[in-house]
Amino acid sequence: MHLLLISPYHSGSHQAWAEGYRRYSQHQVDLLTLPGRFWKWRMHGGAVTLARLYREQYASEPPDVILATDMLDLSTFMALTRDLTHNVATGLYMHENQLTYPLPAEPGRGPMRRQRGERDYHYVFVNYASMLTADFILFNSHFHQQALLAALPNFLKHFPDFNELDSLTALAAKSRVLPVGVDFERLQRPLPPLPNPDAPPLIIWNQRWEYDKNPRAFFRALYQMQAEGLPFRLALCGERFSRQPDYFDQALERLAPHLVHVGFAENDTYRELLWEAAVTISTAHHEFFGISILEAIYCHTFPILPHRLSYPELIPEPFHLKCLYESESGLVQRLRQALTQPPETAVAAQQLAAHVAQYDWRQVAARYDAGWRSSGVTE
Repeated sequence: MHLLLISPYHSGSHQAWAEGYRRYSQHQVDLLTLPGRFWKWRMHGGAVTLARLYREQYASEPPDVILATDMLDLSTFMALTRDLTHNVATGLYMHENQLTYPLPAEPGRGPMRRQRGERDYHYVFVNYASMLTADFILFNSHFHQQALLAALPNFLKHFPDFNELDSLTALAAKSRVLPVGVDFERLQRPLPPLPNPDAPPLIIWNQRWEYDKNPRAFFRALYQMQAEGLPFRLALCGERFSRQPDYFDQALERLAPHLVHVGFAENDTYRELLWEAAVTISTAHHEFFGISILEAIYCHTFPILPHRLSYPELIPEPFHLKCLYESESGLVQRLRQALTQPPETAVAAQQLAAHVAQYDWRQVAARYDAGWRSSGVTE
């Protein structure tokens, strides 16, 4: 079978997803991409450019399936290529969406994509029209699927008439969940260094530094550990941006005695830090899946996560009480326990690592490959 993955914003998790599936699929998987910048323009005009590229490259040998990310205006793309694509099955993979993605609490500050604190419903409608156009819709988590389908009715009710609420039944019927695969192979454990029994536990943050990841709550928990005199080391590996909130610089100064790494970590360094780390923490307001958390867990790093978003799906139920917190006091309690009880923390981390192996691309790709048959696509 010949599949074409269209990725208008080809960077970060979107790029990792597309290239991961291409690498591990048993089918022929081609990529049609644009650089991962100017996200609004990609949703406005990307379909026009990608339609032209499709005509240049696939007019004589069309694929069996077109699978596009949520950053593509699929309705425009299909209209511009209808003579070539009218009999090609089309799917939409929802990494994220423009309706339930959170707005910044402090508009105009930091590296925020929605600087004015106002949702632009044009891009929501692009997502909605693309979902209507697709033959099938894939979500990366049950949380994401449920959140978007629940929010769409109120979005449509904003319009003065012809709200098309009945269309939501059809969208739900052709939607299902297919998780992101993770390239755990690149994180295989390196040769272990000689252990240092005197080294304090290492806490790692491997998420980007943006408002939706709520780093302030993360810093507050670390300040509490610092005030209690609990020893720890800290690696800040997430992607940073040219504009960042003032409190981030303040945290770097205040936590300087604990820091062993600051800044985006290339793969070798990142892998070593993950395997050395004892604890990873999320304080996110937004997470539709959670690749970075799964990477840490795979490397036997114990996760402390909010009991919301996609995290309850990633963590097996017997570990919810140990790993998932309801409030910042719960986060502090679990972090204190992890730092003061390293043997118990290490055992739990090892058990969780075995659980998340199911998200390895080497297993997930087979689910994708089989899924085209259940979508009505045959070779």
